[in-house]
Amino acid sequence: METQIKKLGEKNISAAKEILIRGGVVAIPTETVYGLGAVGTIPLAVKEIFKVKGRPSDNPLIAHVHKDYDLNKLVYIEHDYVYRLLERFTPGPLTLVFNSKRVVCDEATCGGQTLAVRIPSHEGCQQLLKAVDMPIVAPSANLSKHTSPVTAQHVYNDLNGKIPLILDGGKCVGGIESTVLDVTERTPRILRAGLITKEMIESVCGSCDVALHKEGDKVKSPGVKYKHYRPKCETMLFESGDIDGVINAYNEELNKGGVPFIMCDSVYEKEFSGKNLLLLGNTPEQIASNLYDKLLDGEKKASLIIAIAMPDEKGVNMGIMNRLRKSCG
Repeated sequence: METQIKKLGEKNISAAKEILIRGGVVAIPTETVYGLGAVGTIPLAVKEIFKVKGRPSDNPLIAHVHKDYDLNKLVYIEHDYVYRLLERFTPGPLTLVFNSKRVVCDEATCGGQTLAVRIPSHEGCQQLLKAVDMPIVAPSANLSKHTSPVTAQHVYNDLNGKIPLILDGGKCVGGIESTVLDVTERTPRILRAGLITKEMIESVCGSCDVALHKEGDKVKSPGVKYKHYRPKCETMLFESGDIDGVINAYNEELNKGGVPFIMCDSVYEKEFSGKNLLLLGNTPEQIASNLYDKLLDGEKKASLIIAIAMPDEKGVNMGIMNRLRKSCG
């Protein structure tokens, strides 16, 4: 199969729509990461996503819809706070988990009773979703467990020859996957941290829990059960401020003939002057935006990526640390 990268535009959106309604899969941009999409009411198409990615069959998918789509077609909205969340944070990087009306096929929900739904803010993605006017289920458009893609070229590097089309919508600005929030109970509960933070949710709902995922739990959300986001080189993760530990690991790798790179925020640039660096930026938002891009850049030239943890897990840092532990821990 020939895989084509085509710029977003009316003609190529029409081509993507044609592939999707025929039961095919297409890589699509969102504001967070690129997704591998299929129409969520076509079981064979959804199965193709799992096949292409090598994704475990018990890891559910998120359904993406346009901003004018009637969610009541797909799910039960059982709590008033949901409407406030939708008004405040959508379109955007927030996924809500509802009790499902079973319109989206069981292959996407892995037979579960809930459905995760997101309304992306990426303009080109919105245009495609509006054109198709059906829920498009999509995990990240990469091989399972590899670092999520934030450019069309990242998708191509993993899935060339496996899918017909990648819609190029530019580099994803968010950089990490959406926050996933269970809204089936009276108090919302974060299943996966992201750019919409616990504090932001609490400002709307009054309270918000954070799930503690345990062995044997029934999975409601992607990104919580398996190793994820890992680059193809070796990795290490050090606590914030452990300068000596990082330098010792760096020198040890050099002495073995390896090529170490330190991945850190710009605060550490002077501390590690003269060393190979993957600088993530200054603010949590910049760090989130650059994280996967730097991991994918680093895996091409490093034998070892040495990452440094965030100083705390407040706000966006919670989502960053979730990804760092899974990619480098």
